[in-house]
Amino acid sequence: MIEQLDDRLRWLSAWTIHNANHLRPSRDGVKVGGHQASCASMSTIMASLYFAGLGPNDRVAVKPHAGPLLHAIHYLLGNQSLDKLKGFRALGGAQSYPSRTKDSIPVDFSTGSVGLGVAVTAFASLVQDYLIAHGQLPADRAGRMIALMGDAELDEGNIYECLIEGYKHNIRNCWWVVDYNRQSLDHTTADRMFRRFDDIFETCGWRVITLKHGKRQKAAFLELGGSALEAWIDGCPNVDFAALTYQGGAAWRTRLLADIGQKNGTPALLARRDDAELARLMTDLGGHCVESLLGAWREAAASDRPALIIAYTIKGKGLPLAGHKDNHAGQMNAPQMAALRTSLGIAEGDEWQPWAGLGDNQVKALQAFVAASPAATLPQDRDFSAVSVPRIAVPDGVEQSTQAAFGRILLEIAKAGGPLSDRIVTTSPDVTVSTNLGPWVNARGLFRRAALEDVFRAAKIPSPQKWRGDDAGQHIELGIAENNLFLMLAAAGLAAPLFGTRLIPVGTVYDPFIARGLDALNYACYQDARFLLVATPSGLTLAPEGGAHQSINPPLIAMGQPGLTMFEPAYADELAALMHWSFNHLQEPDGGSVYLRLTTRNLVQIARDNDDWRAGSIAGGYWLKTPGQGAQAAIVAMGALIREALAAWEELSAEVPGLGLLVVTSPDLLHRGWSAAGAGRWNGDDRLSHIEELLGALPAGARLVSLLDGSPAALSWLGGVRGHRVVPLGVDRFGQTGDLPDLYREYRLDADAIIAAVADALVGRDEPARPTG
Repeated sequence: MIEQLDDRLRWLSAWTIHNANHLRPSRDGVKVGGHQASCASMSTIMASLYFAGLGPNDRVAVKPHAGPLLHAIHYLLGNQSLDKLKGFRALGGAQSYPSRTKDSIPVDFSTGSVGLGVAVTAFASLVQDYLIAHGQLPADRAGRMIALMGDAELDEGNIYECLIEGYKHNIRNCWWVVDYNRQSLDHTTADRMFRRFDDIFETCGWRVITLKHGKRQKAAFLELGGSALEAWIDGCPNVDFAALTYQGGAAWRTRLLADIGQKNGTPALLARRDDAELARLMTDLGGHCVESLLGAWREAAASDRPALIIAYTIKGKGLPLAGHKDNHAGQMNAPQMAALRTSLGIAEGDEWQPWAGLGDNQVKALQAFVAASPAATLPQDRDFSAVSVPRIAVPDGVEQSTQAAFGRILLEIAKAGGPLSDRIVTTSPDVTVSTNLGPWVNARGLFRRAALEDVFRAAKIPSPQKWRGDDAGQHIELGIAENNLFLMLAAAGLAAPLFGTRLIPVGTVYDPFIARGLDALNYACYQDARFLLVATPSGLTLAPEGGAHQSINPPLIAMGQPGLTMFEPAYADELAALMHWSFNHLQEPDGGSVYLRLTTRNLVQIARDNDDWRAGSIAGGYWLKTPGQGAQAAIVAMGALIREALAAWEELSAEVPGLGLLVVTSPDLLHRGWSAAGAGRWNGDDRLSHIEELLGALPAGARLVSLLDGSPAALSWLGGVRGHRVVPLGVDRFGQTGDLPDLYREYRLDADAIIAAVADALVGRDEPARPTG
């Protein structure tokens, strides 16, 4: 049965790609693409796993280039429509690579960026253990987190960062299945490194199950001369094996006779097989042998210890492209597709019929087998309840930083208890204490499946940190690898749909080092994982650390990242309001993740006359000093530089009548709202965006001076909203060590620079607005 399903999947995936590239009309002449050879290489693995090997709670990340196989499986199950297959890689059709948010079929983990779909399964297994330990997931609902990966993905560094972290946390119920077809995008993979993977994974506590030979090869090895054949296959370089596979039976025979033709029994062993049968024998690898694969699934399932399953395969198995070094993006032409169709008994015109070419009895038997298979009851996204978010009090303190306020807010949540406190899980890449998560960890503990004693505390060595760990802890401490942080946040942020329990993940990182994990951050947002990212310290306010630790472009990164809303509050009351909003936003159907950019610089907190500022801060900005009638200018500032902006405003307010001071809490939200309003006007919606309403308080000829501790481009676009000329201040070159007065003077961020910028902005105010240099 599985062999027949294997043929179905190989055919449907190949035909889906062929239709998109050669039959569907092309309006732009651009190649659609697709990977027929990559699908053929993994079809037996996926057929045996989905129709026989999966458990009821298993979740699978499918190799990106095998996406058409996943669509074919769901087509056989009745979950995927013909229109979606015909629209493969077209707008509204089946996606190029499996996507949780874009595909209509169930997808457990999005894949596409090589290696990330593999590593996230290890963190998902850790999240599963966390939920079980906290009584939020019954132990009998535990599943395996499975990644189906290409061998070239093992070149990705995030694999090994994840492997090390997984070993630290003793992960379990995780399988990584390697489609070892020995070919990557450009060439055949290196032999030497692959022989070390057994050692690497076993050292990290994994079982390694290798499927190199299929049952046909194993039988031949028992014949006279078979041991010589086995030794030859095991020693054959990858590039030679690929080339011979493409050349076929006659080439195999010539090479084998030349290399081992003098071995006792080998010539007779070869002579008993014609060229076609010899080619079948030599390409009968473990990853195409149903018997071997089913045995591997059983062996892996016998223990919860993580398993690496190396399945040797042929890239392009069963296709005329098999083994060719250029087959990764190569596609069969029309005659080749016709030959494949004929070999499967599929009549012309029946290419999309799921069971074409089979007799009625075969069809009934296959349909019954599929209906009773694990694939028919794949886990769907689970229902989950929202977590109520109580009011968040503003921390006391006449003078405080947003980073310190964040730590105090979390501590108060921890002490108060309740649903929100119980669902928060924090994580950090070795910067827990320096990002002010220490008080939360002291109150809630480290998560460890096995108890971890606080040796320093037991020895009565004074320390403010209480590093005890047990299965009730709520902080997952990571090594200093930001990629792992974002994959951990991705997995925890998917806990609700994957496991039925909403977690509120909070991850902290140094702001300049967000860039180290951008691929994983984008990956997390792409599949709509929900989390709160707190990046601190930020900008030149981290003065003594020097340029390597001073962030410049994170506001621009955040503005360009879908699924992530960025805020940079200046005051503790803003932070409290934004954290309350964030915890709710993470849970809304149309919500997303949030990034808070915080600082270590203390600011004197301001007394509020009313709550009018609150809604504005959540929307992205508000007037701290409302412009007067006929105002000539306004200062626009964000974050810790509000202190300099206020000082400049106080000095200038008497000389510049009506001078306004606009506090920006989110250039991201302001820009997004402005863009959306512009698009809405094309559809007759004349509503103004928040920033248009704010700047509407200024006359058309007024000038703006913008200021932030980061790239000036994050605010310089404000001039395009209503045509106000902007003089943007910020940081556009690497910083250096120093104290704040020196650095702010050096980089034109101090009050004197703002005053000079306002003067520059007002020069020629009656002239038409002109771009600034």
